[in-house]
Amino acid sequence: MGRMHKLTRRQFHRCLLGSAAVAAAPVAWAQAWPAKPLRIVVPYPPGGFTDVTARLIAQKLQERLGQTVVVDNKAGANGIIGTDAVAKSPADGYTLGVVIAAYAANTTLYPKLPYDPRKDLAAVSLIGLSPLVAAVNNDAPFKTATELVAYAKAHPGKVSFGSSGNGSAAHLTTEYLKALTGSYMVHIPYRGAAAALTDLMGGQIQLFLDAASGLINPGKSGKVRLIGVASDKRLPALPEVPTFIEQGVAGFTGSTWAGLLAPAGTPREVVRRISDEVARIVRLDDVKARLEQMGTVPVGGTPEEFEQFIATETAKWGKVIRDAKVTVE
Repeated sequence: MGRMHKLTRRQFHRCLLGSAAVAAAPVAWAQAWPAKPLRIVVPYPPGGFTDVTARLIAQKLQERLGQTVVVDNKAGANGIIGTDAVAKSPADGYTLGVVIAAYAANTTLYPKLPYDPRKDLAAVSLIGLSPLVAAVNNDAPFKTATELVAYAKAHPGKVSFGSSGNGSAAHLTTEYLKALTGSYMVHIPYRGAAAALTDLMGGQIQLFLDAASGLINPGKSGKVRLIGVASDKRLPALPEVPTFIEQGVAGFTGSTWAGLLAPAGTPREVVRRISDEVARIVRLDDVKARLEQMGTVPVGGTPEEFEQFIATETAKWGKVIRDAKVTVE
């Protein structure tokens, strides 16, 4: 019995030492990270809101981490191709992805995604929110959000609105506006925001909701009229444009946003480190100013906050999609 007691005690001590080593390993690993260049996958073409935001963050991460940060554009299928590339990358802390509001909507729009958003990807940080802005043709018979809603309700189907495609933030946010106000407007999907904006200016459509970054210059130059912001606060870049809520459309908010994801299983210490860095980066004076010029509100929250945000967005837009019977075909 005594021998067994001593043997058990030795085994116990070995287990303790082994547990301590295992616990110390992630800490040591995280301290050694990053030991090589990082890659940020952008699931959209260069030059757009997602790409510009990703490159802004990548530049600052590179400065702060002392390692090259490469932006890799993998566009296609409403962001699914690039996001899938992130989900299937090694969970070693060297691959990240930037996603936008379409990521939350895709969960409902595409029942057979090649990845599981809840199991294959980990939330890292919400970089910023970009509330959508409503632009109307200069000759449209309404000049405010209040007048738009009244006209659309009085003339069902007479207002046509554009979007950058079925299931896009512009499409879903306008469907949400229709649901809240009991109005009926006709959706005209385009292959990208530029084509929708061109037809808005030409009078082929009367309304287009999009990220402020694409509407600020046309609005200020008088090519279109900006009539409302889908947010609870006015944007610093457009202080003269009131919110829809101010104009009587209670609860109407809708935005695109940019956030960082990592492959599931990426060491939590690394995820936390990147999240902390992003929180610091978005508060730098030059970065904050650049984001606000684009109509983006800096956030930089924790992984847990971003995870909850994604869940809320997925539920919100899932309901809009189901109620409006939105499809991507």
